[in-house]
Amino acid sequence: MIILPAIDIKDGNCVRLFKGDYSTVEKVCDTPYKAAEQFKAAGAQYMHMVDLDGAKDATLANADLIIDVAKQSGLKVEVGGGIRDMAAIERYLNNGIDKVILGSAAVKNPDFVIEAVKAFGDKIVVGIDAKNGMVCAEGWIDESEINYIELAKRMEDIGVGQIVFTDIDQDGTLAGPNLKQLDDLVHEVNCRVVASGGVSVLKDIINLAELDVYGAICGKAIYTGNLDLKQAIKITSKI
Repeated sequence: MIILPAIDIKDGNCVRLFKGDYSTVEKVCDTPYKAAEQFKAAGAQYMHMVDLDGAKDATLANADLIIDVAKQSGLKVEVGGGIRDMAAIERYLNNGIDKVILGSAAVKNPDFVIEAVKAFGDKIVVGIDAKNGMVCAEGWIDESEINYIELAKRMEDIGVGQIVFTDIDQDGTLAGPNLKQLDDLVHEVNCRVVASGGVSVLKDIINLAELDVYGAICGKAIYTGNLDLKQAIKITSKI
């Protein structure tokens, strides 16, 4: 299982939210560059970055900053937030980003996902963010009537190979990941599942590894010091 430390960017700052609520924004590091540098020093090979402004406003608000942070870090970076057309995908992939995450588009414009997968293959990841099992879009503001497993199956059918699943109720809470929903998802689809939301301590990482998920995204727990990133990477490299 791989570990993906996370950088969420709002107004150019490295921040965290509580349960996806933009009113709870909290700056957690001096700069995104410093956070990425610390991740690399801990042994990370991958990084997860989200443009929170872009996710809410359907723009690439922080794209230049994200591309530069990724380039300076030397890590393999996946990016989500505001990616709504092929030009946005190309902008990231042509500038060194390893994978792009399509979230709202998977709900509202599945034809775009089909087009993207045909053009870019495994560079396309779908982010499924759910509240009470139902998928949310537009920066988690817009709740749909689609169950997260149903959407995952639809995405797998069109060729998506990797899904990032977030339980919004767990995100930023340090209350542990939703193991039940993740276990159900892993058993319902064959694509790789990356868990996001709620990771607090090393035990959470071990629990996720036992579910056979492909990866775990860790954010707030690293910044608070609850989770030792270096130790988490070392342990998962042996699982």
